[in-house]
Amino acid sequence: MLIGYGAYQHFSNSPITHQSGVLASQQPVQNNANQSPFELNGYTIKPLQNFEIKARVLSAEHYSFDREADLAPVDLALGWGTMSDESVLKQIRISQSGRFYFWHVDTFPVSRDVIESSSANMHMIPANRQIEKTLKAIKAGQLVNISGYLVEAKSADGWRWKSSLSRTDTGNGACELVYVKAITVN
Repeated sequence: MLIGYGAYQHFSNSPITHQSGVLASQQPVQNNANQSPFELNGYTIKPLQNFEIKARVLSAEHYSFDREADLAPVDLALGWGTMSDESVLKQIRISQSGRFYFWHVDTFPVSRDVIESSSANMHMIPANRQIEKTLKAIKAGQLVNISGYLVEAKSADGWRWKSSLSRTDTGNGACELVYVKAITVN
């Protein structure tokens, strides 16, 4: 019985593959948010920009024990444009750890700039339990439509976590912090 369960777990967690071609052609859309800050789980959430994205999930990582898990229990590495194309992605090794997204190539299938500006690690703050459940069930290869806000989160003790607002930054501080108001998964 354990062998059957192990096989089920292996295949149910395997990335979904697609035929070659761009699956999510639009760039993420962001514009000024005219929303007041609000409280969530003891944190003040300040919407910085409205945010919408259709993207391919490159990797999903769950967090339970770091402070940020109170707000964002799931990080999604997302790709759009060229970074949603199976023929490109099969040449890139992608991983996540410690709230970062990593990629490695032996030879570049596209330029470094394209990889870095067409993918990002995003910390997902669910607006409700159903969205949290949906986020936790996502697996690599799925297509997602997400709408919400890029935000800054603060606590009374001075802790702060702020979203990047740029598509071209890399490294520490380059991740998006997304308050997810709606999500669909394909």
